[in-house]
Amino acid sequence: MSSAPALAARAADLKFSIVIATYKRAADLKETLRSLSGLRPDGSWEVIVVDNNSPDDTRQVVEEAARSFPVTLHYLFEQEQGRSPALNAGIRASRGSIIATTDDDVRVPADWLDRAAEGLEQLQSGYVGGKVLPIWGAPRPAWIPNHGGMHWAVIALLDYGPAPIEFGARVPLGVNMAFRRTAFESAGLLDPQTGRRAGTLLGQEVREWCIRARNAGVRGFYLPGMTVEHIIPADRLQKGYFRRWFYWRGISRARLYEKAGLNMEAPENTSLDFSKVPHVAGVPRYLFKKAVRAAGAYVRATLRREPLAAFERELWLWFFAGIVKQRWQDWRPGPGSARPLRSGGNESNRTS
Repeated sequence: MSSAPALAARAADLKFSIVIATYKRAADLKETLRSLSGLRPDGSWEVIVVDNNSPDDTRQVVEEAARSFPVTLHYLFEQEQGRSPALNAGIRASRGSIIATTDDDVRVPADWLDRAAEGLEQLQSGYVGGKVLPIWGAPRPAWIPNHGGMHWAVIALLDYGPAPIEFGARVPLGVNMAFRRTAFESAGLLDPQTGRRAGTLLGQEVREWCIRARNAGVRGFYLPGMTVEHIIPADRLQKGYFRRWFYWRGISRARLYEKAGLNMEAPENTSLDFSKVPHVAGVPRYLFKKAVRAAGAYVRATLRREPLAAFERELWLWFFAGIVKQRWQDWRPGPGSARPLRSGGNESNRTS
């Protein structure tokens, strides 16, 4: 994850680099590149598209767009599957002193990069992130609010309000972030073992990096004026997608716990010494008690015909199911082998 020497060795000879990791979404990428071509930043810039093993015509889309793109548009292939390895490859190849990351299904205003640069300078921060607002691909269901909150995180939307805030308990979304190159030199790149992979809904790569950056003294801020629009396809506006997302969130948080002993419900607020917390099959025992309460609340809300409250409790139970699945996998020893202690530090408290 360090890769700091390689980054430091590459002198930044542009002001901005935009890095996009993409997988099998050529049609969306084509429209995103059209939107990016309308950027008019104050300074030199480039765009790097990292193709993460796409089986479609992603390369042809990039090469065609490059013919008329206003600045250099690079195509880069990254064989190691996963959003984090793809972004890391793009960051290593970048030449900008400010590196912005976004996705292959966004629309950006012409001043997007300038807003990022202004925020980095005014707040003297190492990285910034901003609002991610929706372009609904289908009518918004009544159970999804038209403002920020728990449900917005599932579909990669974000709105923390009208004022800048320092990231800590709240974290940005990788679809709308900008970093000083020096932030990666201090905190390292994204963890290649964390983050979205094909066939999964793994996440937490940005959260893990932000925690690591904070520990390295790198500060980040939310910029309300730094905005992108994110296309939300119809298949993500289904309750089934939300259930799967929370299940994978549990798996992702359990992986962070295994790696660094971070609180699975709120990794930024890890105050417990989990080596002293009783566990059942690798899961902190208090989470089982909370699951029982959540199940009771789900039943009560269902009986009272409060579907929104019931669904929120159900989603927490899916989150818990993901934790149990991953912790059991991490906790049980392989055949004929003794399981080593992990950095979560909890194996001395196994409870049968």
